[in-house]
Amino acid sequence: MSAPLVFLWLLLPARREEPPSFPSPRPTRKWHVDAAKARDYRNRALKQARTWHATDPRSADFSKNPADPSGLLSTGLVECRHLEKPAGGTSPKFDCALADGEVVRVKYGLTKEIHAEVAASRFLTALGFGADRVYSIERLRCYGCAREPYYTTKTLDYVHARDVASKAMPDEGYTDFERVAVERRHDGVTIEADDDQGWAWFELRDADAAVPRLRAERDALRLAAMLLAHWDNKASNQRLMCASPAADGSCAEPIALIQDLGSTFGPSRVDLAAWKEAPIWADRSRCTVSMKMFPYGGGTFPDGPISEPGRQLLARQLAALSDQQLTTLFTAAHFPEADGHEGADANAWTQVLRAKIGEIADAGPCPAS
Repeated sequence: MSAPLVFLWLLLPARREEPPSFPSPRPTRKWHVDAAKARDYRNRALKQARTWHATDPRSADFSKNPADPSGLLSTGLVECRHLEKPAGGTSPKFDCALADGEVVRVKYGLTKEIHAEVAASRFLTALGFGADRVYSIERLRCYGCAREPYYTTKTLDYVHARDVASKAMPDEGYTDFERVAVERRHDGVTIEADDDQGWAWFELRDADAAVPRLRAERDALRLAAMLLAHWDNKASNQRLMCASPAADGSCAEPIALIQDLGSTFGPSRVDLAAWKEAPIWADRSRCTVSMKMFPYGGGTFPDGPISEPGRQLLARQLAALSDQQLTTLFTAAHFPEADGHEGADANAWTQVLRAKIGEIADAGPCPAS
């Protein structure tokens, strides 16, 4: 089959069928603020942002998806309507509207990011850190989806032909996707100035002095990022949010969280051997951390010390998790199949994580800054 015919085949849905009626996509809540004040309000929110809230990790059930109030992600076959949007990033994904108009993000295909995001989001949530809700879905039916929606959109955008192709594509039809990750964003409104998308880790460090009482929970998040090997930490992979902004756009209780956890448990993504060798501490006696050994030389994550209260906070939360919970975490996220190497079963993953937890618990007391 010639290349043009192959591309045409990929452009069309896998099955032809009249789609069910879907409501208009529900609009995303926007941050309403005077443009002249946006950067100042954003910087102020980052200084005051919480990164942690108290939880009891013992109650976490890693075998289940997050709570699903609408019930639309708890059916045997999840259905949604494809939304046209530029294809960003490098992993296969698309936005889709559910039957009640809620817009979710779907990651699909043979990418380890699916497994990493499912496990890391559940893990951080149990520990008390903010994270998006990521659902592991066995089968999703996307109406209006091409056979290969991400790469088709990316190619059409590259040649500036998406509008033409959209008019030529039939409205009826669907494509089924197996074992996908469906992402619901953390509740709230995203706070970002035009030139400040997300937040960089060095910004969070620089904000510590403004509100010293938050230092411990921020250090706990930094240490959790080291544990997960969250090396793809460009600013757009973290998010600043507000549950209920004031009328002028200011926020009394901002939240800072990691929004893209796909490049974790590696650094080669769900690679047990590589993750085992990734250190927690740059200097254990001084409680310093560094990501310079990871891709991009650490990215936005600066070298620096972890405070003793921060180390103790994370160590306490980690100690509450049982080996059975950890094994369930890796089993439910299908880590053995994703890794594919002999000996990388769920128990092996649990042993490595337990050893890393021990590295955190046995360090210290960390010297005062």
